[in-house]
Amino acid sequence: MKIKDHILIGLAIGLLAPSIGIVIFYYANFDMKGFDDFLDLSIRQKLLSPLLSLCCVINLALFYLFIQFDHFFSARGVILSTFIYGLAIVLLKFFL
Repeated sequence: MKIKDHILIGLAIGLLAPSIGIVIFYYANFDMKGFDDFLDLSIRQKLLSPLLSLCCVINLALFYLFIQFDHFFSARGVILSTFIYGLAIVLLKFFL
């Protein structure tokens, strides 16, 4: 089955992958507490923006994977989602 080359597919995958990365980080390190407690702790200690930055590295791998398979529009969607996460990271870092 071939994945269709479209910007919206890359955008959806690019927005979903770092979110999955955060959930995996939560289950690997903070499984004893609830996920909402984990998010509250991350916001209070100002660790959410570095965590999002780290999880956006997943988008780099996705970008190169799409480029490798000649899905250039999907790669553009991944870049767009990385810019959206970048804006969220800047807002979290300076205004929260």
